[in-house]
Amino acid sequence: MRSLLAYSERELPWLLETIEALVRLESPSGDAVAINRCQKELEFRLSGLGGVVTRRSGGPAGDHVRAEFGSGPRQVLLLGHIDTVWPVGTLAARPFCAEGGRLHGPGVFDMKAGLAIAALALKALAEGSGALPGTIVLLVTADEETGSAASRAVIEAEALASVAVLVLEPALPGGALKTSRKGCGEFVLRVSGRAAHAGIEPETGASAVSELARQIPRIEALRDAAAGTALNVGVIRGGSRPNVVAANAEAVIDVRVASSAEAARVAGALRALEPVDARTRLAVSGGIDRPPMQRSAGAASLFAIARAVAADLGHALGEGGTGGGSDGNLTAALGVPTLDGLGAVGGGAHAADEHVLVADLPWRAALLAGLLRRILIV
Repeated sequence: MRSLLAYSERELPWLLETIEALVRLESPSGDAVAINRCQKELEFRLSGLGGVVTRRSGGPAGDHVRAEFGSGPRQVLLLGHIDTVWPVGTLAARPFCAEGGRLHGPGVFDMKAGLAIAALALKALAEGSGALPGTIVLLVTADEETGSAASRAVIEAEALASVAVLVLEPALPGGALKTSRKGCGEFVLRVSGRAAHAGIEPETGASAVSELARQIPRIEALRDAAAGTALNVGVIRGGSRPNVVAANAEAVIDVRVASSAEAARVAGALRALEPVDARTRLAVSGGIDRPPMQRSAGAASLFAIARAVAADLGHALGEGGTGGGSDGNLTAALGVPTLDGLGAVGGGAHAADEHVLVADLPWRAALLAGLLRRILIV
């Protein structure tokens, strides 16, 4: 393991240059032209490492990149995404820079540094130990930040062909890995009322806005902090004019759940909502699109291997959970052992202070390389 760390430390300039190249190619979700431009750069670099690289169309979302290294029946899937939450033009306001031991720039932490770490881990394995004792597939998707609708089938197919999935999302504070994630969902409650003139005959109307206001406390009552369940009515729309009793209104509800049982309870309760004003009608759409990633025996086994590798590298490695979802939720739900948070150490995901800690980059690459080696050799 120490040889992997020494190699990664020597190759830190290569790693930093790779991160910078990816960050400078902005790739916001939904901008297929920008996504494909950044994927082309990544494709070029992975091909240079000896990977067999192919593109898979994600339609309007942009292309997904699949890079295969090694050969053999035992496959491990490295899972990441190229899309970010930052629109084109953010780089001009917040340019990539290295300052005070940190890398800054839109998408650097979530998760372009994680992709570069994976590339260096693959480089270290290829150059340091000869032929790989199995197959490593790196899948980089185009639409994780918007729910993975275009990539879900590809992700699930690759996961089912793998003995383990290692997700390149950022680490928890201090470098801990993620063995659990909450499930995520979005529901929309639409209320239909009856329009009327607000000044002449308001009594003939049935306000959809008023009915929506009555429903919000019922929605919020479904929260259960002890069970890890959170609901947030984050967006409200309704009405047409101040002098018209509102005929329509809607609320968009974010749901986070820690277990499948809570997912079923909340979804059932939302769909069972009934109007207080019988003249209005309710319709609920949406659902839990990322099932909970519950800590499994498979995840625990992978973490034990990772912790042993980290110890060999001179680092203590922790584990934990998070309220955010990732594509690891999808693979864990299939029963495939999944370990998340193997990307960069830093902070500020989806925030203006997004950053990566430079000093931690070499050992994170060595950790991933060592973990891959041990999984494939078993």
